[in-house]
Amino acid sequence: MNDSGTQATVLVLFTTLVTVTLMMCVMTGPDREDLTNFYTGYLSLTPLKNGLAIAGDYISAATVLSTTGIIALAGYDGYVLAVSTALSLVLLMFLLAEPLRNAGRFTMGDVLARNMPGRSVRIAACVVTLSATLPFLVVQLSGAGSLLTFILDIPHVAGARTACIVIVGSLMIIYAAIGGMRGTALIQMIKILLLLGTSVVVAAFVLNRFDWNPSDVLRAAQHGSGAGPAYLQQGLQLGTSTVDRLDFVGLQVTVVLGVACLPHITMRLYSAQDVPAVRRSMSWAVGTVTTFCLLVIVMGTGAAALVGSGAITAADPHGRTSLLMLSQALGGAPGSAGTTILYSAVAGMVFITLLSSVAGMTLAAASSLAHDLFAHATRRGQASSPRTEMTVAAWTSVAVGTVAIVLATLVQHWDVGVLTTLAICIGASAVAPALTYSLFWRGFTRTGLLATLYGGAACALLSMIFSKAVSGTPSAVFPDADFHLFPVQSTGLVSIPFGYLAGWLGSRLDHRRRPADSRGNRRLYEESEARLLAAAE
Repeated sequence: MNDSGTQATVLVLFTTLVTVTLMMCVMTGPDREDLTNFYTGYLSLTPLKNGLAIAGDYISAATVLSTTGIIALAGYDGYVLAVSTALSLVLLMFLLAEPLRNAGRFTMGDVLARNMPGRSVRIAACVVTLSATLPFLVVQLSGAGSLLTFILDIPHVAGARTACIVIVGSLMIIYAAIGGMRGTALIQMIKILLLLGTSVVVAAFVLNRFDWNPSDVLRAAQHGSGAGPAYLQQGLQLGTSTVDRLDFVGLQVTVVLGVACLPHITMRLYSAQDVPAVRRSMSWAVGTVTTFCLLVIVMGTGAAALVGSGAITAADPHGRTSLLMLSQALGGAPGSAGTTILYSAVAGMVFITLLSSVAGMTLAAASSLAHDLFAHATRRGQASSPRTEMTVAAWTSVAVGTVAIVLATLVQHWDVGVLTTLAICIGASAVAPALTYSLFWRGFTRTGLLATLYGGAACALLSMIFSKAVSGTPSAVFPDADFHLFPVQSTGLVSIPFGYLAGWLGSRLDHRRRPADSRGNRRLYEESEARLLAAAE
């Protein structure tokens, strides 16, 4: 429990962060007559600033809190998850970043419609974008309700959690609608600087507690976890059977392929000035994310060593409060100045992470609705004015945010962590195949693209519904029901090959049925191939 002084400090810090970030959004908000300003911030961000913004969008509250908790409770499994998270951005940097910057303009729909223009492609891109971002939004907002009641030491009742969800959701709507790409980028930069600074301090305190000896930290973590040597072996999170090991591999593959391909991440690449700038931006982003993942490993291990799995699971079975509890353990005596300062800093870091994460996802969903659906799919060739499209983008931010708030309120008592896995699965099973085929395969056709987007997303959704993450186990969303068909929690080993196979089969069938259209798609690809793959300006 926190004393009144700590609560007052946290409230002052929260109010300051909200005031500063709102002022920055208003001051840097886009001109309502310029789409380029709203969607890309006039391409005015330097590689360092854009790299920090990419890293800020990439590191969500789930990365900060859930990964730390998994490390604290499951050891080795959490270490691999942290490494996979960093590897996903490395894969984006070396494989997709530069071609995406050349092929895209504002949204993922622009990339996919480059060689295959048409309403059906735009609609599919919008549907998949919403399918990947809305589950993430619900998870972040639902988690915000629980975490803010814990941070502020509010009685854990539905009314308090609902109020926290509505407050965070309302702020995210304002950030996305007013700030645009540039405003949310500034918030992401503030967030990543606070994250790195606070995490460095916490990690240093952990190591200092053990005389800077990592071996002592690991030994204490093994003891505190209650697992002993098993803490440094695979299996504490998902199990050790053959199926469990396949599930573990599938989860890591899904994370590597899916996280960096989520629409709110790839959207940041279009705000780079040119290809050399996107290359330098990605270098900054990869370095920042890798550094933070290393710090997460230290902090998660420190939570196991200093707090212990018993206390962590008593507060939250999934360990999402482990970082906050670690800051209390490191600060000294309860109510002391050290505890107040460190706990307030970590709480502020968590708060700004929640706000910035949901703001970036809301902007991506609203941009796709306004640009792909309204401006291209419903206008039937009639161009809309920039002011009209930006007005639609602002109102769709309100609509997306409202839907996310309502859903998060309705499921606030559920274990919604499965929605994070679902969103990443859609990124790996639908978005990643669509982007790689569209950018690197001459024979990719409209039918193949639609099959990849709809087929990959549908397979990820259906297989997740019938997995043991939803029913059939005590830790499932519905523990009292049992309708699971897949004995795994992450269905990437099924849905990812299905997404790639659907794209290949759809394209092959298109070549046979409509050879003229296929030749047209190939011609459009060949005309832009040199510029796309050679990174020409």
